[in-house]
Amino acid sequence: MAKGPVISGTTAANREAPEEAARFRADLARAWGTMPEGRIGVAASGGPDSMAMLALAAEALPGHVEAATVNHGLRPEAADEAALVAGACRSLGVTHATLAPAEPLAPGADLQARARTLRYGLLGRWAAERGLSGVLTAHHADDQAETFLMRAGRAAGLAGLAGARARTTIGGLLVIRPMLEWRRAELRALVRRRELPFADDPSNRDDRFERTRIRHLLDANEWLGPANLARSAAYLAEADSDLSAAVDWLWGRRADQDGAELWVEALDLPRELRRRLLRRALAAVREAAGITEPVFGESANVEAVLDALETGRRATQAGIVASVRGGRWRLRPAPPRRGG
Repeated sequence: MAKGPVISGTTAANREAPEEAARFRADLARAWGTMPEGRIGVAASGGPDSMAMLALAAEALPGHVEAATVNHGLRPEAADEAALVAGACRSLGVTHATLAPAEPLAPGADLQARARTLRYGLLGRWAAERGLSGVLTAHHADDQAETFLMRAGRAAGLAGLAGARARTTIGGLLVIRPMLEWRRAELRALVRRRELPFADDPSNRDDRFERTRIRHLLDANEWLGPANLARSAAYLAEADSDLSAAVDWLWGRRADQDGAELWVEALDLPRELRRRLLRRALAAVREAAGITEPVFGESANVEAVLDALETGRRATQAGIVASVRGGRWRLRPAPPRRGG
């Protein structure tokens, strides 16, 4: 098995297909909410998906695009891939930067999550320094279908099954994903027609990774309909966004916070709204109290606390004690444990 990426293509002929650029512009405007103003960034890893997006962005928005490649310091091939992207950017007339951390990531637990945090941190600083209005990433319909099946296998809820959002903010960085209705095969065909170089990461064929196994499952069973799975994820994303708006509205009318103590009127609401309000309430009290350990995420499982509150019992999670008083939730920091 090859240990490094397989490099395909030799030149960037830049033979544009006007209909593809027009489709990209429409998708970008829909994901952004309008056509972006000023300069925008493209996160280009060197793979066929991001190289296709880079080419489309350069064609659709000439003179308004910059690109960056993140080298996490995890693979020796990454430097060659960054150089490949830099060469393609020169042929496309796009400014390019290679971003790398001061120290490579250390191997160990949660490596992928740490790499993601590092990547968006580097992209965010780059975008701020360059005055970019946002950064595009090349998540596509097949990615969405794979994520949908992976998360369904873990009994994910609405937010998890919704997959990647077309527009989101990560660490203050506006991230736009305009390719969510494009298929992997058509993106690869696009870069080949333009004779753009790209790198194939061998890890994408390694069955040790869950995503690779799901990808092979979809490839062998086209009847599963990756495009339809991606559309289902998009519909769930809409529902998730609507629920989030409802929680924002309820929070403004039913939550009353005084420092690190919070009261919420929520017992008469459907469970999904209570679940989301409880996560927000726990996070709000933790922030007010300066609690950082244990770690508490926005998708944390709060079912045990919800069950306790439904029956009027007290429960503790993530350093916060929740109880019911006068028909309302009461949340406050848990008292320190007594010495044994």
